[in-house]
Amino acid sequence: MAAETSRSTFETFFESACTSLGYDAATFELLLLASREVRAELPLHRDDGSIAVFNAYRVQHHNARGPYKGGLRFHPELDLDEARALACLMTLKTALVEVPFGGAKGGIDCDPAGLSARELELLTRKFVERLHRLIGPNLDIPAPDVGTGPQEMAWIQDEYSKIYGYSPGVVTGKPIATGGSLGRASATGEGLAIVLETLLTHRGEGVEGLRVAIQGFGNVGRHTARALHERGARVVAVCDRDGGVHDPGGLDVADVVAARLRDGSLAGPTASSGASTIVPVDNASLLELDCDVLVPCAVSSVVTSANAPRLRCRYLLEGANSPVTAEADALLRRRGVEVVPDILANSGGVVVSYFEWAQNLQQVAWSLEEVQHRLRERLQRATLQVVEAAADEGLSLREAAYRIATARVKEAFFVAGF
Repeated sequence: MAAETSRSTFETFFESACTSLGYDAATFELLLLASREVRAELPLHRDDGSIAVFNAYRVQHHNARGPYKGGLRFHPELDLDEARALACLMTLKTALVEVPFGGAKGGIDCDPAGLSARELELLTRKFVERLHRLIGPNLDIPAPDVGTGPQEMAWIQDEYSKIYGYSPGVVTGKPIATGGSLGRASATGEGLAIVLETLLTHRGEGVEGLRVAIQGFGNVGRHTARALHERGARVVAVCDRDGGVHDPGGLDVADVVAARLRDGSLAGPTASSGASTIVPVDNASLLELDCDVLVPCAVSSVVTSANAPRLRCRYLLEGANSPVTAEADALLRRRGVEVVPDILANSGGVVVSYFEWAQNLQQVAWSLEEVQHRLRERLQRATLQVVEAAADEGLSLREAAYRIATARVKEAFFVAGF
């Protein structure tokens, strides 16, 4: 059996959608093919006087529906294969939620935790120095991803503006002070809650009282916990790479978030507020806890054919990109576990990135209430389209989402004249 990777997983789902829509193999290959792939070497003078060389990547998949759009990931395991898969995934995501972007992805194969602030800034600015001709407000608009955030986006915006003049629209997810949008930092987590709530409401259920376990407690995980807690869910477990906490009775989300932000970890006892029912949990064991909703928000391929039989959730909400392999997806479906796919579930980030970009181009600033209203409206519409298509055609939510998105991408691709 081939290794269960995010790339093989994504291609399996995408090819299946193309086949079910009646597209031939040549059409699938055309839709999968990236428009441009770039690799550049970034030499860096380290603080200790040594020189290190990192690789920068940018894969621009498809722009028939609008400028390329996608995150910049700073992670030591990033390579072209991963960037290719994530860029195409972004094309489908933007098509599904109907924002006028194509897909892109990239970043640097570095570990930000192993770099000083000076080194990280120099490396980020060198990325722009090497690739500035390939990005721009109407060409390719990067955003934060794993290992990056508003600070890196601010450095990119500043370096790009030195060359082209003030250009807030070159990136999204940047600080409010440099043209960022209210609601952008919380958008992916808030979006996960909106999608789940819309799905359950359509079925006559609700979020209140649901037991939720969240793997990964960075920006997405924290805001997902907050958003679901505000809707009445019981967050029973959270973890990050250093460990986590589990309380079947429900965690104090505000205390856990505060501990994570203060200590940089969930492994310590302060994250538990001293409650006697709280026990430690790690990334692997959290996935197998008894809960109603499991939300993997960390990295890809964490649910595989090996652990899928042991999952005890009713719903799996994909906060990360491709956290469930194709083999595991089939097993979960047979067991009655409903997977809400990444291209729908975690699309809140790109939706509000689109809002940020639009505000920058129009030189206006929307209120938080307007951003949240527009986000809710767009995600509710996309979710209902997927849910209704799945019910009408006897499909899983993933199959329905992929079919809708693939059909939209194919139409734009051929109308534009490849």
